[in-house]
Amino acid sequence: MKLKQIKLALVALATTTFFVSCSSDNNNDTGTPAPPVLKTEVNLSTSATLGSYLTDKSGRSLYFFSTDANGQVSCTGGCEALWPAFVVDNLTADKLGTGLTLSDFSTVTTASGKKQVTYKGWPLYYYAPVSGGDGYGNGGVNTPEAAGKTTGDGVGGVWFIAKPDYSIMIVKSQLVGHDGKNYKSDYTVGDGLTTYFTDAKGITLYTFKNDNFNKNNFTKADFSNNAVWPIYETDKIVVPSILDKSKFAVITVFGKSQLTYNGWPLYYFGQDASVRGSNKGISFPSPGVWPVPVKDIPLAI
Repeated sequence: MKLKQIKLALVALATTTFFVSCSSDNNNDTGTPAPPVLKTEVNLSTSATLGSYLTDKSGRSLYFFSTDANGQVSCTGGCEALWPAFVVDNLTADKLGTGLTLSDFSTVTTASGKKQVTYKGWPLYYYAPVSGGDGYGNGGVNTPEAAGKTTGDGVGGVWFIAKPDYSIMIVKSQLVGHDGKNYKSDYTVGDGLTTYFTDAKGITLYTFKNDNFNKNNFTKADFSNNAVWPIYETDKIVVPSILDKSKFAVITVFGKSQLTYNGWPLYYFGQDASVRGSNKGISFPSPGVWPVPVKDIPLAI
């Protein structure tokens, strides 16, 4: 009798398990599916040498291009294969990683019609260097940079890792004075690109020829002339990798912090009106009085 009872119990258990399993499967078929987990399209990664920088959802690095001074895409033609545009459809706050703000992002239309994502006014790119071939540019293919790599930073002195906290950026652009004339790097009239410093959003910075080493000789104690040449007020020193960070310093000007480079205090020009790419101050009141800061500017005295 005991053996028979055990057999009957096993049969009952198997029958119960069968119906429970069927009932469970049926509930999954008719119930509401769990919502998909959203992947963030833009994130912040960290490097021991570069600090915090922007990456895509796969961990691939994103970059700025210095010649995008006015916020428009200047990487066209063959450049697009080497530096592909970063494109995301309908970027929303929930697609951004921790530490990123949606208001810093926008899009700009490229020459090929793509809606390229911008960050703080800078179009964002990937790096896809040519690999293979015969060593002379023949037969090679553009291979996207692998996740976690930052080999595009500093390329040509004009490509830089996209960071969220730059206090200085580098642009390469034509100088156009408030008089409407084009100027070369030596402040003579003519065409030619000049490589100089801006703030994080690409707004042009200037130096004053009458200043001394880490000494602002322009700004008045009551800041009554600050609207004409506003001081670049910051205490942060986060610069592109090709610049020597030790050449930057922060001075105090009547209670406010002003950034200097090679001893030259840095300013904005009021008539630029915080417009990206505008550099009208290079000819006001005359060319050379308020030059833009450049990497090899002589040490102030």
